[in-house]
Amino acid sequence: MRRAQFVNESGSNGEWKRQGNRFTDRISQASTSSPGEGPDAEGRWPVEPGRYRLVVSLACPWAHRSVIVRRLLGLEDAISLAVVDPVRDEKGWRFTLDPDDRDPVLGIQYLSEAYLRTDPSYDGRVTVPAIVDTVTGLVVTNDYPQITLDLSTEWVDHHAAGAPQLIPPDRAEMDQLIDEIYRDVNNGVYRCGFATSQEAYEAAYDALFARLDVLEERLQDRDYLVGDTLSEVDVRLFTTLVRFDAVYHGHFKCNRNKLTEFPNLWAYARRLYQREGFGETVDFEQIKRHYYVTHTTINPTGIVPKGPDPQVWLS
Repeated sequence: MRRAQFVNESGSNGEWKRQGNRFTDRISQASTSSPGEGPDAEGRWPVEPGRYRLVVSLACPWAHRSVIVRRLLGLEDAISLAVVDPVRDEKGWRFTLDPDDRDPVLGIQYLSEAYLRTDPSYDGRVTVPAIVDTVTGLVVTNDYPQITLDLSTEWVDHHAAGAPQLIPPDRAEMDQLIDEIYRDVNNGVYRCGFATSQEAYEAAYDALFARLDVLEERLQDRDYLVGDTLSEVDVRLFTTLVRFDAVYHGHFKCNRNKLTEFPNLWAYARRLYQREGFGETVDFEQIKRHYYVTHTTINPTGIVPKGPDPQVWLS
């Protein structure tokens, strides 16, 4: 068995098994807490503009979702944003992009400080996105699938005029697609890249490209995955697609096709990239630095590829 990048998330058969989300409280309109208070008995924090800080890495696709949704819904003034360095060290995500290598709002150097303040016994991997309460310094949630849904449903009173409705009234079709895309594509590329056995890698590889083939056919006669308007599932697929040729194709050995070799998926991804709220949130240099420098088991030299040319996204 090969050495795993993250030992605690590698199964006995070499399959990558992503760790669960430790902090799963929610910011909710249903909270019975008053402004400035902590969570109620159900783990619900009050919706309070200006109180919470969204911590992200521009390299991370899971965090990138929340950056896009926050931008699309016009929540920039309601929820502040902290961006960490794309390269993690032994203590995790660092605030090196800020003066004195410290987040100016939270006053911490590492996101792990907020994790350990919330749970001193926590010994898992520190992940982004995370929403941190600026009043107590505690992590409210690192539950990335729920964060973007709650931005759409719980912060409605603070959405910008004309903000898109990212969750359709009938969610059944979207939720099924979300599950399939997460399993085979969003997490599927990681199951390829972090596999430590040939069998686990090939199983993930086959599932990934089978799903991409289905999505390629689905997008043959439509602009979006569900209905005729943008929805949450489009955001979730985009953050994987925009990293595909720059990282996943080579670094994670997802090399049957490049994204540019899927005519419909490539046209779809470029349409989204050129839409307000998407392209301006993409930082290819941070994306490449994170994957190629942080994953030392996969890329021990730490050499970061020069390509591909990001200008192709504007064609």
